[in-house]
Amino acid sequence: MKKNKKSAAVGFIFITLLIDITGWGIVIPVVPKLIQELIHDADLSVASQYGGWLSFVYAFMQFLFAPVLGNLSDKYGRRPVILFALLGFALNFFIQAWAPTIFWLFVGRILSGVTGASITTASAYIADISDDTNRSKNFGMIGAAFGLGFILGPVLGGLLGQFGPRVPFIAAGILCLLNFLYGIFVLPESLNQEHRREFRWKRANPVGSLLNIKKYPTIMYLMVAWFLVYVAAHAVQTNWSFFTMYRFKWDEKMVGISLGVMGAITAFVQGFLIRKVHPRFGTERSILYGIILYGIGMILFAFASEQWMMFAILLVYCLGGIAGPALQSVISSKVAPNEQGDIQGALTSVVSITSIIGPPLMTNVFYYFTHDEAPFRFAGAPFFLGFLLMAASAYFVYVVFHKNRQSKMS
Repeated sequence: MKKNKKSAAVGFIFITLLIDITGWGIVIPVVPKLIQELIHDADLSVASQYGGWLSFVYAFMQFLFAPVLGNLSDKYGRRPVILFALLGFALNFFIQAWAPTIFWLFVGRILSGVTGASITTASAYIADISDDTNRSKNFGMIGAAFGLGFILGPVLGGLLGQFGPRVPFIAAGILCLLNFLYGIFVLPESLNQEHRREFRWKRANPVGSLLNIKKYPTIMYLMVAWFLVYVAAHAVQTNWSFFTMYRFKWDEKMVGISLGVMGAITAFVQGFLIRKVHPRFGTERSILYGIILYGIGMILFAFASEQWMMFAILLVYCLGGIAGPALQSVISSKVAPNEQGDIQGALTSVVSITSIIGPPLMTNVFYYFTHDEAPFRFAGAPFFLGFLLMAASAYFVYVVFHKNRQSKMS
């Protein structure tokens, strides 16, 4: 693919992910209220448990199917898999919009998990058209799409949520359908025929996908740090709406605004700051410093006592976003072009494992320390746990990179 076409392709995938993430972000502020409506219980502590299990179902299905779709993209190309994922996302939102019982919310999440490979395949797409000079920058654009999507999505969701908790789901479904149509007409294929390979179930099952990492010991070790960071992140991702509604009595609009601010900072960090930070500090220090900033943000969230503090702490926490693209860049640089779909599928499988573990863990910790019979009230307990996990990850990354430097010197 020529240079100008590569630049255009990055723009295409950026817009595709932006619309996709905007659709996903729209529903976040209203999920607690919709769960409460369907379970006929006003207790946010109880609703948070359902929220955790809904995230668990989505992640479990994605864990099973992401390697399958990742390997299908290695055989048939990225374009058809991305389009299939977008259509599945649209159907998921419409199912949840008209869900008569909590059961149908789970049905929608199962469908979205099965087809939820747009990010996985988009990562492989970026890897296809990147080289050592622009890999971190291009992966940072994925983060920027997330950030901008979470600016537009939650704010729109908070505003639309004023008309009822189901309205944002309808809007999200429409956005994903538009995204699907956009992809049909403008998304080019990135994987050349000579780089494609046959589909094999051994590589397509989630365990097989993870076992392939053993061929690259450095990747396997860094996967542990990747795993710890993503488990810890669910203290924010899964609990934010429940925590802020419980601790500060925020409504959907305020939750949406706060998530929009989070998205704005994330977009700045991953769309602009990374390009300044990575050349100056290098990949290894970017990873370590980013994880440390995540940890500091977590401990501050845990003990925040005023609403304004949550917004101030977001700046510290979101600066930790310099770690993710750098870590992903290190991992992808160790893999051949015809294995990018495989390794990106494995990365998504690891993230899915953390999403299987993280949401139930964090929401149950939240429930344990906020329900009526809690030993003592501490709504920030999930953030404190997240801090401990980030600290462990930072230590592990330091040890791995220190050993690598020693081996190069010997």
